[in-house]
Amino acid sequence: MTSRAVNPQAPYNKLKVGTAPDSWGVWFPEDDKQVSWQTFLDEVAEAGYEYIETGPFGYLPTDPETLRAEVAKRGITVVAGTQFGVLHRDEDWAQTEKDMRANAEVLKAIGAKFLVYLPPMLRDLQTGGWAEDPNLTDDALKLFAGNANKLGKILKDDYGVTMAVHPHGDSHIETLEQIERFFAETDPEYVSFCLDTGHLEYGEVDTVELIRNYPDRIAIVHIKQMDPEVVARVRKEDLSFGEAVSLGVCVTPDGGEPKVGAVIDALAALDKELYVIVEQDLYPVAPEVPLKLAIETRKVLAQNNLGVL
Repeated sequence: MTSRAVNPQAPYNKLKVGTAPDSWGVWFPEDDKQVSWQTFLDEVAEAGYEYIETGPFGYLPTDPETLRAEVAKRGITVVAGTQFGVLHRDEDWAQTEKDMRANAEVLKAIGAKFLVYLPPMLRDLQTGGWAEDPNLTDDALKLFAGNANKLGKILKDDYGVTMAVHPHGDSHIETLEQIERFFAETDPEYVSFCLDTGHLEYGEVDTVELIRNYPDRIAIVHIKQMDPEVVARVRKEDLSFGEAVSLGVCVTPDGGEPKVGAVIDALAALDKELYVIVEQDLYPVAPEVPLKLAIETRKVLAQNNLGVL
């Protein structure tokens, strides 16, 4: 395949490509099915990425000096962290705030500016059973949004970190209706959006249309693709996201939807600085697989004006 752009021109040069532990099959702080954090960082550098998210808190070192030294010696910069939390139940606020503050403290110390908030998944990863109704009542949505505003203000005021809410399969933020209700109830000064192209596709949301309709809400991007045949099977058989991942729903670009070229063009048209983080849900995965896929993905993205070959 011929490269469209070895050195992207404006406005494509405002998009900075990175990657995340998710693309190495990392879902948990510790798990014997995952590669070590040292291997992850080594292979990120070998694959040619300069920017990363930290993944589940505790997977990478949480001592700022250690983390700063480990990424610096590999020519890598941390730009964001990720954190699950519960915002729609009063009894969970204290733990969620504690977890987010701990994560943000590390991010502030190393100069990272974004903390991606992941809503809780509502189905068991193995059995697929629902833990609770995916559709929030009006009162529950107001509590969810109010706590998001409160948390976003804490992160901004105390740590200089932007909260970016992440849509996710099997969560309260998955479909277009859920996303737009959440946008309407939250303050854009404190609550931004992590545009995850794969989870939007999984939730049957048009990524390019969302970019065009809500440009000011987007703070950071996760770029991934879903296999439309697996997504169709998920809907037909009412499968969980965990079951979908085991069926290979998340594929290496450009083998699925949405096509990366259209997404990158739409992001570039916003003409603003954005980190675009590669995520391919692979847990669990054989340790020899991620590096090859990471290199392949980086090349495909560069051929579509994101990053440098």
